[in-house]
Amino acid sequence: MAGRFFRKAKSKGAALEKKDVLVLKADGAGDGAALVNGTATVKTPAQVETVAPPDFVNERVLLHRFLLDKINLSILDTMEEVEIHDELRPLVRDYAKSNNFPLNSSELETLIQDIGDEMLGLGPIEPLLMDDTISDILIVGAGTVFIERFGIVEPTKVRFKDEEHLMRIINKIVASVGRRVDESSPLVDARLADGSRVNVAVRPVAVDGPQVSIRKFSKKPYSLDRLVDNGALARGMADLLAAAVEGKVSIVISGGTGSGKTTMLNALSAFIPNRERLVTIEDAAELQLQQSHVVRLETRPPTVDGRNEILQRDLVKNALRMRPDRMIIGEVRGAEAFDMLQAMNTGHEGSMSTVHANTPRDAIGRIEQMVGMAEMPMSQGAIRAQISSAVNVFIQLSRLRDGTRRMTSISEITGMEGDTIQLQEIMNFRRRGVDDDGNILGDFHATGIRPRFLEDLEAMGLHLNPDYFDPSKVL
Repeated sequence: MAGRFFRKAKSKGAALEKKDVLVLKADGAGDGAALVNGTATVKTPAQVETVAPPDFVNERVLLHRFLLDKINLSILDTMEEVEIHDELRPLVRDYAKSNNFPLNSSELETLIQDIGDEMLGLGPIEPLLMDDTISDILIVGAGTVFIERFGIVEPTKVRFKDEEHLMRIINKIVASVGRRVDESSPLVDARLADGSRVNVAVRPVAVDGPQVSIRKFSKKPYSLDRLVDNGALARGMADLLAAAVEGKVSIVISGGTGSGKTTMLNALSAFIPNRERLVTIEDAAELQLQQSHVVRLETRPPTVDGRNEILQRDLVKNALRMRPDRMIIGEVRGAEAFDMLQAMNTGHEGSMSTVHANTPRDAIGRIEQMVGMAEMPMSQGAIRAQISSAVNVFIQLSRLRDGTRRMTSISEITGMEGDTIQLQEIMNFRRRGVDDDGNILGDFHATGIRPRFLEDLEAMGLHLNPDYFDPSKVL
């Protein structure tokens, strides 16, 4: 290895002659060194056991932990990729030899490439980001990382060297989207390059050290067909919603945290005609729209002195001047609900948004409350009338107890009766019980009510199978 990356031999107690060294300490364990709970121990040749060819996902995590104690993390960002790979190659080769991994030269180079990617990427969690079966990565301080896989949260062996190492990775994430996180601004929303959502909380609000929540996005965006294949909704529901989106029916997707609202919004957006101009408004840009004419807008947090903040409401107001055919608001959570309703009522039919709520009726109540946050001189009846005329369909999503996600209801607003918004359910998910493994059993059914917007869709040439609305049949 290049000399500038090593410590030079000195008498006991002497300081480093150079600070810019990559390798902080050589492998003093010699042949037979292994990792036991993150600590290098020495095995005699007789004690070294032959192991199976490594699973590269798990092995990258273990090898990264081994390298953390040997590498000067502070200069990684100043090195070229080729240079890092050259420095890592002997370390990885020695580690594989010490642990008796039966790797050929091609597999060894692949492992070195993977470790280099981790060093240049997001450190120990890079293998987790590459694993398509993981949907959430939950970091609880430097020493604990959980993941969600197939709806079940489980611990991992991944760890960071210390809190400083974790903060380095956090700053790398937030800096890439022009944001910051520190004691004066300890909460931040950000995103990764692939659109995955990141939320960070650091000290002093995070008592036990930095907390990071990463909601991963599939490298291949979910389509409605794929969601149908996964059992998230029935074919009849998918066809109805696809026609509704194409026919410019305004839709609000409601559900709890992690129920799949953004995934569903992405899937539905695929049916927006390519000729239309779309404007998306989000706190952190994460929608993956496939159309050619998309304008993406993102909020901006205040600067250090508390100025220049740009809220979602500011973006909605500005978007109305950008000649959109439709507006897609990632999530309505405040006074921008009033501006969203105004847009839907003034020539931007077919707009879509999401809202946190447990039922469609609760979603109406939440929107009503958020419109009140705009401090406009409107009576309750006037607000409800705005909601009734602006929104056509509410889609309810739920994350069930067994970790699966289902579309549990499609409901239509049919108008006002006095001061009450009339809501009728068109299709729903009916639970039948639980199997021996704890999986929830159920079927999708129609209620027998045909939606009022069906006539408009048929006038546009969008015809649906009448059997989809037969309550005696399973969808």
